[in-house]
Amino acid sequence: MRTGQNKPSVRSLARAEFERLRSSSLAHNAGWMLVGQGMNLVLQAAYFILLARLLGVEEYGIFVGAFAFVSMATPYSALGSGMLFVQYVSSNAQNFAAYWGNVLLSTLSAGTLITLLLYLVAPHLLNPASASIVLLIALGECICRQLVGCIGQIFQAFEHLRMTAVIALLASSLRLTAVAIMALFLHRATALQWTLASLVVTALAALAASAIVLARYGSPRFVPRLLLARLGEGLNFSLAGSTQSAYNDIDKTMLSHYGMNVANGIYTMAYRIIDLATIPVTALDTAALPRYFRRSQVGARAVYHLSVRLAWRAALVGILMSGCMFVSAPIIPHIIGRGFSQSIAALRWLCLIPAFRGVHQLTGSAITGMGFQRYRTRAQLGAAAFNFGLNLWLIPKYNWFGAALASLATDGSLAVVNWLLLQSLLRETLGIPV
Repeated sequence: MRTGQNKPSVRSLARAEFERLRSSSLAHNAGWMLVGQGMNLVLQAAYFILLARLLGVEEYGIFVGAFAFVSMATPYSALGSGMLFVQYVSSNAQNFAAYWGNVLLSTLSAGTLITLLLYLVAPHLLNPASASIVLLIALGECICRQLVGCIGQIFQAFEHLRMTAVIALLASSLRLTAVAIMALFLHRATALQWTLASLVVTALAALAASAIVLARYGSPRFVPRLLLARLGEGLNFSLAGSTQSAYNDIDKTMLSHYGMNVANGIYTMAYRIIDLATIPVTALDTAALPRYFRRSQVGARAVYHLSVRLAWRAALVGILMSGCMFVSAPIIPHIIGRGFSQSIAALRWLCLIPAFRGVHQLTGSAITGMGFQRYRTRAQLGAAAFNFGLNLWLIPKYNWFGAALASLATDGSLAVVNWLLLQSLLRETLGIPV
């Protein structure tokens, strides 16, 4: 008797898997995000190269110190209105007008207030050169860039991720155009000159993205009562975003605080390459979030099993990107300039981060989708505090190398914590072991 006679062949299994992926809307949406973010990767890579060559390592360090400082506060600028839109409109499209109005009200009011606060606080925390450009950066990031990001989430809620990718490409294209024009006409530029140009193009991107939403879906309905009703929930999303920004950017802010502008330029250039290499993971995470919210209506187990499959795939992609970065790191000074030679070592130390992010982003979004955002926020708060403590200890002693060690430890520990937290929440929800 031939026991293996009815077993499917490897070819038939591969064909079945391909057909399943081809018919999957999640795969299509992740594909659109991957294509869009792949194109965005090319645009951002060109942008970072031109900007680094235009500014030079010290001016680049001045700019990124101020930018990182602002980035830690920008998640509060929209009061979580983008995530609220995804949560409440993806399941009921009739909520569109009110939550679109909520995005505009939140971003304009909170963004203006936070911009003023950052301007007042910056001289006490940053070196004078970085502090002098905080107001312009905050106007662009806290109001204009946040609005662009929320509009991308509007299309995400409807699973029109092709448009989410288009919005991101619009902003990147305008920034690249601006830096290319400056590089063409100026041999060198200051951080202030670039900050002014960046503010102009970011404002143009916000206006264009808003016009697209108005043309496609209609006008907003302003309901201040809704803003107040969802304020606590939105702040929870903002807090989660700010803690993520904190453990990503506090090292750059601290390097600026200690006046290590050259070290900041070296380290941030490597870190930006890490961010670009994480784009495939982010694409999958963006596509999965609305699906998590819908699967939560079926039950926590459905969310858990989807997140486990996606987290392992994201981790494998991250490992592949890590290997590519480790091997290709020596080309950095040939492309960007000799002033960034030390970025080779920095990139090699940081190259495992995409794999760690593959786990903690996908499992973290699953925790959000299951309705336990508060637990994810606590994990991220812990990661931010852990990162701050490590940087406070390591940066004065080891310069950018200390920042790299702190980043590795933070992303790695957050991956473990989110994985264990997801399993614990499933057991608590179902009352049975996973």
